[in-house]
Amino acid sequence: MTQMPAVKLDILSDPICPWCYIGKTHLDKALAEVPDHPFVIEWHPFQLNPDMPREGMDRRDYLERKFGGKEAAIKAYAPVVEHAEKAGLTINFEGMKRTPNTLDAHRLIHWAGIEGKQSQVVDALFKAYFVDARDIGGHAVLAEIAQEAGMDADVVSRLLEGDSDVQVIRDRDAHSRKMGVTSVPTFIVASQHAVPGAQPPELWKQVIEDILQQLKAEDGG
Repeated sequence: MTQMPAVKLDILSDPICPWCYIGKTHLDKALAEVPDHPFVIEWHPFQLNPDMPREGMDRRDYLERKFGGKEAAIKAYAPVVEHAEKAGLTINFEGMKRTPNTLDAHRLIHWAGIEGKQSQVVDALFKAYFVDARDIGGHAVLAEIAQEAGMDADVVSRLLEGDSDVQVIRDRDAHSRKMGVTSVPTFIVASQHAVPGAQPPELWKQVIEDILQQLKAEDGG
């Protein structure tokens, strides 16, 4: 039996984006239900707040500035809470005190990709921020996440203290915007088809089925 060709699934995401967290949860559910899926996944940087100070800022101030007051912020987040609950997720909004700059988190995801540990690191970043309400802009937190994923925490700490790959992340982010990406999550299937937003597992199962049928036809099956 010939091996099924791999199909690239590129995901543009930010680890503080709740829709990205929900979207990944939906995708993971679909992949678990179709274990013979052909996807090879790579995560790409897209900062929701590229102009955020490197030290981050108070979350309440950030939200009220972004949405124009407390009531508007609550209203804007109501659909997030609803969809998160439907996905089986509980987001610890009460515990979140700061909105971090995610440049360093994206650097960690980039380095994790080199070591084949992106999935573990992305999972851990989402959990750290949305469940444990940790500041994922902090170098100590990022080093700990790296260690838990099987990376060398000391090496990661040293890299974070310098500016290694800072420009790489900024350039990749800028490239995505230039290509027309304006929001995340954005999923790109086989370098051709963009699937925006936190799509439900049923959509992903249909996409996988369509791809498998297409690959089977191309294989003469």
